[in-house]
Amino acid sequence: MSDTVLEGGCLCGAIRYRLSPPILFVSQCACKDCQKATGTGHTTIVGIHRDQLALEGTPKTYTNHGDTGGDVTRHFCGTCGGRLYTSGTLPGPVIMIQAGSLDDPSAVSPQSVIYRKDAAAWDRFDPDLPSYDAIGPARPQIAAAKAAEAAG
Repeated sequence: MSDTVLEGGCLCGAIRYRLSPPILFVSQCACKDCQKATGTGHTTIVGIHRDQLALEGTPKTYTNHGDTGGDVTRHFCGTCGGRLYTSGTLPGPVIMIQAGSLDDPSAVSPQSVIYRKDAAAWDRFDPDLPSYDAIGPARPQIAAAKAAEAAG
């Protein structure tokens, strides 16, 4: 995984961002919400602490209730609609950057597939990646980030 600063933004360039390392996780998410939000079978997300994101521009948001019981907020460009990142009540300080919004999406590589139970029958994943029916391996990183934030 990348240990350098990564940059990205929306399709029209109205919103730009920089991610400072370290990356907490990279997963392919096949949950129903990600399918609906992207119009694809899955999306690749890059988990970071929200303090690692430097944002230029103000994204629009859409919030719905996720299957884990908390609110999920998607942040996107109000001009071109480009998806940028997702935040929520349950991941708390951890946000999930859309890997496709990176200037160089190849700078990251998926480590796992999450919400495999929701995957479309036609969607394909690397068989060498561990797969989880729910959020899976991101839970420890999210819990650690929440604990660190609570400790001050």
